[in-house]
Amino acid sequence: MFEKFAESRIALFAGVLTFILITGFLVNCGSDQAEVRIWDGNTFHQTTINMSKYGEGIVKAKVENRWQEFRVTELPDKFMEWNTKGRLETVERIKKMQRPSLNGPHNAMIASHGRKRSDSQFSINNAVKGTGFIPKKENLNAMIEKLHSTIDSPFEEKLAILEGFYVKCDSIFDRTKLVSLELYSTPEFETQSFLNQMTDPGVAIVYLDIPTFKIKAITQLLHPDDPELTDYEKGVVEYINLIHSYFHGDFPKMFISVLYHVVEVYDSSPGKGGKGIKIVP
Repeated sequence: MFEKFAESRIALFAGVLTFILITGFLVNCGSDQAEVRIWDGNTFHQTTINMSKYGEGIVKAKVENRWQEFRVTELPDKFMEWNTKGRLETVERIKKMQRPSLNGPHNAMIASHGRKRSDSQFSINNAVKGTGFIPKKENLNAMIEKLHSTIDSPFEEKLAILEGFYVKCDSIFDRTKLVSLELYSTPEFETQSFLNQMTDPGVAIVYLDIPTFKIKAITQLLHPDDPELTDYEKGVVEYINLIHSYFHGDFPKMFISVLYHVVEVYDSSPGKGGKGIKIVP
């Protein structure tokens, strides 16, 4: 009798344990609000992205609650032509002491989702971010040295340097990425964009302009004090902060840097050939 009682208790315990495990699994997989540990003191290392296969052109990321592989692609010629033309026009306006237009290639609207902030009922978010390009890996150190050596030059000379970058865009910049900065998030305060991108790195990027484009990308966030940064990632953080300071003045700290690895590109312009048609890949 004792053996049967013990067996029944063991069976009951096993059944309850199985129910708990299955229920926990379903809740975790079915929710986009899964808690992801972010901060380790005053720094962090993003755990929802894996760059181990980047040498093969693949970024692994946890998007929409499951780990997936995304093949990185290049921004197409029509995007680059539109982007660099707009940036050169902005330089010309600044030279003439005219206010730059707020639409165009610099100010991107970035949609994200993944984790509700405590003051909201929604995780979905959209934010306007200043974006730019990052030099190709083989050009990165030379570009950093160029910016350091000219950062105290007269503003007109710095504008001419920036103009030269965009004229030679194809030979200087990496077409597989866009970059930005996360200026405000700290352990004490986190923006909705930051929380979302740390939880689900998949984003959509759009621009207010004609022609216009939509980019779907995987977000990689790099904290300047993360001890796990590679030498290349340290260079990325330095460059993005440096180019920001180059025209906006010196800042007392290095900000979180953001890489958007391009996965898909759509032409969202009105008319033939646009209307949200995927053009890459």
